[in-house]
Amino acid sequence: MRELAFVWREMLTEKRDILLSILFGFIAGITAVALFASSGYLISKAALSLPVFALAILTAVVKFFGLARAAGRYFERIYSHRATFSILSNMRVSFYKKLEPIAAGLSQRYRSGDLLGRIVGDIDRLQHFYLRVFYPPIVFILIFLVTIWFTLFYSFEIALLMLLGVIFTGIVIPGYFAWSIRKKDRKVRSSRGEFAADSAEFFAGYRDLKIMSEVEGKKSDLRTKSNDYGIAQSKEGKEEVLHQAVNSFVSLFVTWSVIGVGSYLVTTGELDGVFLAMLVLISLTSFENAVPLAIMPAYLQDSIVASKRLSSVEGKPWVEEKEKLDLPKKKAFSLSARNVTFSYPKEIRKSLTNVTVHIPAGGKTAIVGPSGSGKSTLLQLFLKFFEGSGTLEMNDRSIQSLSEENIWSETNVVLQQNHFFSGTIRDNLLLAGESLSDEKLMKSLQAVQLEHFSLDYSVHEKGSNLSGGEQQRLAIARSFLKGKRVWLLDEPTSSVDLLTERSILKHLFEQAKEDTLLLVSHRLNNLEQMDQIIVMDSGQIVESGTYKELMKMKGYFYQMREIEKSVLL
Repeated sequence: MRELAFVWREMLTEKRDILLSILFGFIAGITAVALFASSGYLISKAALSLPVFALAILTAVVKFFGLARAAGRYFERIYSHRATFSILSNMRVSFYKKLEPIAAGLSQRYRSGDLLGRIVGDIDRLQHFYLRVFYPPIVFILIFLVTIWFTLFYSFEIALLMLLGVIFTGIVIPGYFAWSIRKKDRKVRSSRGEFAADSAEFFAGYRDLKIMSEVEGKKSDLRTKSNDYGIAQSKEGKEEVLHQAVNSFVSLFVTWSVIGVGSYLVTTGELDGVFLAMLVLISLTSFENAVPLAIMPAYLQDSIVASKRLSSVEGKPWVEEKEKLDLPKKKAFSLSARNVTFSYPKEIRKSLTNVTVHIPAGGKTAIVGPSGSGKSTLLQLFLKFFEGSGTLEMNDRSIQSLSEENIWSETNVVLQQNHFFSGTIRDNLLLAGESLSDEKLMKSLQAVQLEHFSLDYSVHEKGSNLSGGEQQRLAIARSFLKGKRVWLLDEPTSSVDLLTERSILKHLFEQAKEDTLLLVSHRLNNLEQMDQIIVMDSGQIVESGTYKELMKMKGYFYQMREIEKSVLL
């Protein structure tokens, strides 16, 4: 089953515990059969007035099998559950390793509720794969092979009956229900995913829904999806109960058949009557191991869907890790893009079309244009948040030969949305370097005009107690402290007033005097110091040049600048 490749791979790491759990599971199951078989034989023999020593021996045998069954079950539980928990742990680590290379672009690909459902729900559901899907059939088959082989010594007919029972309870019935439950299971998973994603979105956007008086409408939609999920889950539950009932009926029917056939064989003299109770109890006990098979189809389908969802969240590695190169440290390097074309996942519209840009080492470049023109997308491609067609280079090396971590570690990055952790101003600034002194931290705050904050000022989760402008300035202060020689800034001052912006950019240009700087902005003021300005619209470059050259051309940039001047004045 290729769909379960994600699970098989992790199970192989726990081969020892898996083999031991199967061994002790078999011991527990076969000794249970032996316990009831010896008990039945003891009862029958006791009715024939056996000598005391013979009864004592048979009683000791029964006690031995009872103790062996308990010991086997104890060790089976230890090893099977230890294997399960270890497999789950390995799967979580493996899944997070998959997420790490594409973490920066996850919000563009998946809804947060859906992603959370995969991380938590799907991995938790896979805990049933080993205990409910993989393990029971193996133990069931091993026990029945030995049991049927033993029964053949006493009656071929009864052994054949038990074999037919095994085929029906272990293959035919579970196979049929696995086929019939597939469609219902798909609906359950789909309903659950939609409900989880919409619930997360509801809580995240509750304030906006409240402002727009749309809370009740959204609640109604959630109730509808919750009811749909409940109905689908109820149908699946009824299917599972029916499966268990049919499996139990077949098991008991086989046992009654053993009684009937055995009684007939005793009357014809083909079977010694002293063995009848033993064979009946063997049949009854053996089919107890078929009970877990009744719920196996549901757990199998659940595991397949969960494994598929986890496997689908996987970024395409550009090159093997051993081929990765490193960017120079403490040295400015160039950036270039040639014929780059890109569309966001599941979108037909092209965000970039044949874009070519070159920023020499130490150069200052601004990319401007209206919202949706592709400015931020190009910057994100340089950061390897996404993969586009064409050629992207850093320091004259294809970024395919560079790891994401190396690019991020050697650049000062400020994005449109920056995360702030619950803690203090100091905690959030120390992300730029744990050994930074308080003096350096305060200087960075002064550079962005946040000196009125103390380093011990409490920051709430996601910086919710900071204004948009304060969040941007805190992010810029963090980039100042990082001190790398290449700057990638995406609308860093869009929420800051003009006077504060001018002061921040002045400090930025002073610190980045010898550095490579790429600034994405929809504001056109304070760009006179740029070596080149690239104007984009609809994913294409429409103009490029210095500030004076573009103003002299009186083209697209000139018109935008004139409109901006009239609005500001």
